[in-house]
Amino acid sequence: MTSGTDYAASDAVASATSGQLATFRLDGDLYGVEVEHVQEVLRSQQLTRVPLAPRAVAGLINLRGQVVTAIELRERLGRPARPEGTDAVVIVVRLDGEAVSLLVDSIADVVDVDAADFEAPPDTLEGQSRELIRGAYKLDGQLLLALDVHKAVSA
Repeated sequence: MTSGTDYAASDAVASATSGQLATFRLDGDLYGVEVEHVQEVLRSQQLTRVPLAPRAVAGLINLRGQVVTAIELRERLGRPARPEGTDAVVIVVRLDGEAVSLLVDSIADVVDVDAADFEAPPDTLEGQSRELIRGAYKLDGQLLLALDVHKAVSA
């Protein structure tokens, strides 16, 4: 019989993929989402607040006539609020035919990842962030946290 930790580690490795990740920075850390989910990247957009929405829902964006929900990833990952006067970058992802936007600090590169470099989420991740990270890839001198974009956009 395996322990819960062993199961979680083997489950994370099973979800490892090789391919390309669109990467972005959030509160100093490097995150990535599968390129096939990314529709486009936009500079800061005007948000319309939604009364009584969960805190992670920053508002709605008008994307060429389409209303798109904006998710504040800092809130979803339990990170401190974005510094006042700092604009978010918007990553529009398409999941199951629906567009959703993720608010991040800055966009980085598209990187090739190999499943052999994938490991379970670091033990230093706690709470909300641990639930939303599929695992991590070790890159040259840095750790790339693979975001489970489906979990990140669901409330």
